[in-house]
Amino acid sequence: MDWQEFLKGESGTHELSPEQTETLLSALLSPEKAPLNQAQLEVKLNTSDDNVKKRLGEIYKKFSKSFPELASQQGAGKLRTLHTKLKQKYYQPSQPVAATQASNSSPYPEEFRSLIEEKIKTFCGRRFVFETFQQFITENPCGYFTIIGDAGMGKSSIVAKYVSEHKSPCYFNILVERRNRPELFLKSIRQQLIDRYQLRNSEEADLPTLLTKVARKLPAGERLVIAVDALDEVEQEPGGNLLHVPKNLPNNVYFLLTRRPYSLDKKRLLVEVPQKELDLRGKKYVNNNQDDIKEYIEFVINTDSEYKNGLTNWIQSRSIPHTIFVDQVANKSENNFMYLRYVLPAIAKGDYNDFSLTQLPDGLRQYYQNHWVRMGMDAKPGQLMEIVLYILLEIGTPIPCEMIAGIAEEDECDVKKVLEDEWVEYLKKQNVEGEICYTIYHASFLDFLKAKREMDAKRKIFKEVNQRITEYLEKRMA
Repeated sequence: MDWQEFLKGESGTHELSPEQTETLLSALLSPEKAPLNQAQLEVKLNTSDDNVKKRLGEIYKKFSKSFPELASQQGAGKLRTLHTKLKQKYYQPSQPVAATQASNSSPYPEEFRSLIEEKIKTFCGRRFVFETFQQFITENPCGYFTIIGDAGMGKSSIVAKYVSEHKSPCYFNILVERRNRPELFLKSIRQQLIDRYQLRNSEEADLPTLLTKVARKLPAGERLVIAVDALDEVEQEPGGNLLHVPKNLPNNVYFLLTRRPYSLDKKRLLVEVPQKELDLRGKKYVNNNQDDIKEYIEFVINTDSEYKNGLTNWIQSRSIPHTIFVDQVANKSENNFMYLRYVLPAIAKGDYNDFSLTQLPDGLRQYYQNHWVRMGMDAKPGQLMEIVLYILLEIGTPIPCEMIAGIAEEDECDVKKVLEDEWVEYLKKQNVEGEICYTIYHASFLDFLKAKREMDAKRKIFKEVNQRITEYLEKRMA
């Protein structure tokens, strides 16, 4: 079936009128070409701008039953989203979902549900990544596809978005939560595959056996894609592939992987099937990354109910042209989404009211350093805020406020204020067996703190923190 016939079928399924069908076919000329904009459609259809807007609005409304994102998304980008969704459906039928899974309230593993939902909430762009991956699985009978990028470039969000759209089996390695061991990965994937494909007598099966069983159950034309995030955070003894993934795969089985860069001598994924790496830092993707960064900035300014008013006021009070603000913040971000996650809310909340556009920090590391200085960390070394951060850094796993206060030998109320006021943006709060625990939110901030520790290795505070941790644990074991 060609593209236009496919679109006609989708139009019938979604009960589009003849005029709406004509508009859809004209706007989405092919899977490869970008959609026409409203001005182009006005000329092509020989109708008014109002008619084009009205028809597109009805199209989005009808397709939102299949693609809920269209209902929540506002402003520019809806047509691109619809194009992407239809293209994915055209090239790759949806994964089959077993009845046991369909009855659950969430299509994701419960352990990763909140992570996925958070990551996709403000997801923008990355179409070039999904299209390159789609091309890979179209051209190869099986294989491994790895996305490479620095901390904050959106690798986890890409995996979360793919999983949310395709309901693929998935695993997110999370170092600070100690969910990064091969046995935990196998246990999770095994259960997902058993539930999804109703595999019998597979409770103790290894990964190659599971994949072979699934491959035999796949209907013609369907594929299994297993998405695995953050290979660089895996904790595993030397020898063998990371997470013990097999060197060979059955036909129609693929892995979508992400990792941070590492040197060739540290490579731990050796396979005998097709593989491809997409390095987000590559020169060929500079323009793609910039476009996606700008799309995210536009999304926050125009759509994010929490921050759009504050951002608009900051921009207008300085008489900055909208496009200049977007372009300069995009350049300062150095193609890092984590930079935007911190800087845009900080602007909206007034943290940069005394700053001009050119004075905003350049890059994520400078943002962390500027915040460190603003919090008075260099002026007053050894204060409670610093001690709390280094306790979290040294412990490395989610711990409750009570434990942090015990190690710091400080009042629990004072420690809680640090956790939920001073450093709330940088910490993750989660419920662990009925107890609220805290960890450092993102690997980029973890790297920043580690660099501080290495640069100031002789400072007394590090020895004190480690000594207090040792004494606290010894008391608890006594």
